[in-house]
Amino acid sequence: MLFWVLALLILCGFLWHYKGQLKITDITDKYIFITGCDTGFGNLAARTFDKKGFHVIAACLTESGSTALKEETSERLHTVLLDVTDPESVKRTSQWVKNQAGEKGLWGLINNAGVLGVLAPTDWLTVEDYREPIEVNLFGLISVTLNMLPLVKKARGRVINVSSIGGRLAFSGGGYAPSKYAVEAFNDSLRRDMKAFDVHVACIEPGLFKTDLSDPVKTTERKLTIWKHLSPDIKQQYGEGYIEKSLNKLKGTTSLGNMDLSLVVECMDHALTSLFPKTHYVAGKDAKTFWIPLSHMPAVLQDFLLLKKKVELANPKAV
Repeated sequence: MLFWVLALLILCGFLWHYKGQLKITDITDKYIFITGCDTGFGNLAARTFDKKGFHVIAACLTESGSTALKEETSERLHTVLLDVTDPESVKRTSQWVKNQAGEKGLWGLINNAGVLGVLAPTDWLTVEDYREPIEVNLFGLISVTLNMLPLVKKARGRVINVSSIGGRLAFSGGGYAPSKYAVEAFNDSLRRDMKAFDVHVACIEPGLFKTDLSDPVKTTERKLTIWKHLSPDIKQQYGEGYIEKSLNKLKGTTSLGNMDLSLVVECMDHALTSLFPKTHYVAGKDAKTFWIPLSHMPAVLQDFLLLKKKVELANPKAV
């Protein structure tokens, strides 16, 4: 009996793997739109899907990013300047994409643009420190999606939202995690709403990757700027040595970041080209072995493990 159960499990595993390998055909007539293509995941994705034969429309924030990308890609790839936080910019871009794609519609929308914002203890921050990552990572993503959705529905295509392990577990204070938690919720509701239109919606949750988004120099500069403007009371509670110790901790964390950006692009590729795409993708060894498992554990265990990585305060009772 045990033998047959084992054989059935092996067969099911084989069929599941085989199912995941089945791909769509005729990608050369399909249009995809990617945000945040100046650097990082978006830049690599644009170059990768251009080589595969897609008609790639790559949205960049800067002229320099756009120029550099066009120099490395074929004539099929088009770039467009886009600020996802500017409603007029989003509307103009969606109309331009509609003119490019025509009756074919948009097979793939990859919402990749994002910013990290300030990572610091919550009582160091103001509401303005939360605003930028929420405007870009959440409202920008929603704005692009709502404007592009008619084109995706026309093609019965795919929407791929790049979230983060920060959307499953808040590892630091600041607007990044709240924005990504909200992206997860938007993704779930959109996925259910689009099923009737044969539009598949997927979410990618990368772990810690070494990109411009997580540049330790920029992160350190932001944290130091906030520290310098803190009130004497808060500095007394945390201690004068806190900032140096926390920055050293940050260096240790960034050294664990994944170097291979293609792990995320491979998830995008499967979500775009598989006949049976997944609803969630996890990218990075740290995400698979630590962050995502930890997100399913009791809060008391989450707090214990995450607080072990925090610097001890000098005098928290000095209120």
